[in-house]
Amino acid sequence: MTTMTGGEAIVSGLVAHGINTVFGLPGAQVYGLFDAFQQAQLKVIGARHEQACGYMAYGYARSSGKVGVFSVVPGPGVLNAGAAMLTAFGSNEPVLCLTGQVPTEFLGKGRGHLHEMPDQLATLRTFVKWAERIEYPDVAPTLVARAFQEMLSGRRGPAALEMPWDVFTQRTATGPAKVFEAFPAPLADPDRIKNAAALIAASKRPMIFVGSGATDAREEILELAELIDAPVVAFRSGRGIVSNAHELGLTIAAAYKLWPQTDLMLGIGTRMELPTMFRWPFRPEGIKSVRIDIDPVEMRRLTPDVAVIADAKAGTRDLLAAVRKAGYRKTSGRRAEIAEASAAALKDIQQVQPQMAYLNILREVLPDNAIVTDELSQVGFASWYGFPVYEPRTFITSGYQGTLGSGFPTALGAKVANPDKAVVAITGDGGFMFGVQELATAVQFNIGVVTLVFNNNAYGNVRRDQRNRFEGRVVAADLVNPDFVKLAESFGVAASRVTSPDHFRPALEKALAHGGPYLVAIEVERDSEVSPWTFIHPTRP
Repeated sequence: MTTMTGGEAIVSGLVAHGINTVFGLPGAQVYGLFDAFQQAQLKVIGARHEQACGYMAYGYARSSGKVGVFSVVPGPGVLNAGAAMLTAFGSNEPVLCLTGQVPTEFLGKGRGHLHEMPDQLATLRTFVKWAERIEYPDVAPTLVARAFQEMLSGRRGPAALEMPWDVFTQRTATGPAKVFEAFPAPLADPDRIKNAAALIAASKRPMIFVGSGATDAREEILELAELIDAPVVAFRSGRGIVSNAHELGLTIAAAYKLWPQTDLMLGIGTRMELPTMFRWPFRPEGIKSVRIDIDPVEMRRLTPDVAVIADAKAGTRDLLAAVRKAGYRKTSGRRAEIAEASAAALKDIQQVQPQMAYLNILREVLPDNAIVTDELSQVGFASWYGFPVYEPRTFITSGYQGTLGSGFPTALGAKVANPDKAVVAITGDGGFMFGVQELATAVQFNIGVVTLVFNNNAYGNVRRDQRNRFEGRVVAADLVNPDFVKLAESFGVAASRVTSPDHFRPALEKALAHGGPYLVAIEVERDSEVSPWTFIHPTRP
C-alpha cells in the first residue's frame, strides 16, 4: 500500500497501461488530476475547447490502435466533448474520458453545485461503452484497469471515469496499479465456418466488405481475397485494409460496377452499411451473405445466411482453411473483370471537379503512409472514393456520426501519435471554423498538421440540397468568412493561398516541407463543385 491522492491513483493506473500522453482542458474539479499528470511527467496537450480534447484523443486512438485519453471538467465540459465520445462509440475506438463530479457531500443532492448535472454517469452511459464513478482513491487502480479491459475487449469502444472533486486530492493508503487481461474473444463455431466455406465454394462472384473491426486481419483477408478472386471494398473505416494499389482493393465506385453480378457478400468486422442500408439502392437477386463479427448483437441487427461470431483475424483464418478444404474454383476472367471495373470507375469519378483535381495531386505528393482526415465538405465526401488509401489507419473519418468540425482536431491527435508521418486535414470553411481556435494548440505544441481549408463561402452541401429540393430557397447556408491566410498567420501558423488546382502542388509541397503547422487556404467558387454524391448514392443500373 502507498499513500496517494485520488488523482495520483488514477495516473498510476494510466502509467501501468503505457499511457504517456493526455489531451485535456483543466478546471477546478480536476485540478488534483492535472497536478498528478504533472508529477508523473505525462505529456499533457492542452486545448482551447473540450470537443477538441475528445477529438484529439480519438485521432490518437484511430491512427495508432492505442487508447487515447483526455480529461475535461464535468457537466458542460463532458457535454462539449460528447460529440467526440459518440464518434468514438460509433467508430469502435478506445477513448477514455476522465472527468470530475461535484464534491462527495453534494452527490445526488441536486443543490446546483458548479457544473452539476442531474445524473452525469447515466448520461455518459448512453454514448460510451462503459462508465463508472471512483468514490475513493483505493478503488481507482481497479476501476482504471476495468476501463481499459472494457475498451479493449470484444467490440472496442470508449469508456469514462468520473471522480468527485474532493477525492482527486484526498490522500489515503492505496493499492498498486492493476492491469487486467482483455476478455477472451468468442471462438468460431466449426459448423458455421464449414457452412460459410460452402457458400463461398458455391459462389462465382463473391465480394468482401471490411470495416474497422477487420483492421488486424489484413493479411488473412488479402490471402482469402486472392484465393477466391474477390474484390475487397471498404466504405470509410476499413479503407487501406487491402490497399487500393492492389488489384483486389477497390473503392466504392469501382465495387458498385461489380455489384449487380455479385452472388455472395462476405462482411468482416463491418456493419455492412454500404450494401444493406441506403448507400447502394438494391440487392442482387438471390445473393447470399456471410458475416464474421466479434459482436453477437451485430448479427441480430443484420442477420446473414451464415453468422460467424469471432474475432476477425481468427475467424478469417479459420475460414481460409475451410475454403481450401472445400476446393473453391476461381471464375475464369475474374481478375480482368475487376481490373476493367476499377479502370472505368477511375475514369468516371474524374467528372467530380474540381475536387478530384485536388485529390489526385494530394495522393501523388503524399507518402503512402501519410494520414489524411476528412471533413464533411465537398472534397471530403469525394475522398471516400476519390483518394486511394494504401495502409490501414491512414484515412480517418468521423464514421456514421458525420460530425462537422471533427477533422482538424482529429488530425492534431493523429499527428501527436505519429510525429514522423505526414498528416493532412481536409476541411471545408464551415467545418474548420468549428475548431479554428485549435490553431493556437498546434502552435503551442508544434503539431505539424497541414490543414487544407476549401473555402466556398457556404455550407456547400446544405446549400445544394436547399436549392435542389426547396425551389431554390437558401437559408443559413451562405457564410461570410475571414481571410484564412491572415487568420492563420495571426496565430503564428504559416499559410498560403491557392486559387486553382494548377497552383496546389507547389503549395502542398511547401507545406509538407515546412514541418510545423501549416494552413493552405483554397478558394473555390460557390456552387462550382460537381456533386460528389453520384458515387456515394448511385442510381440502380
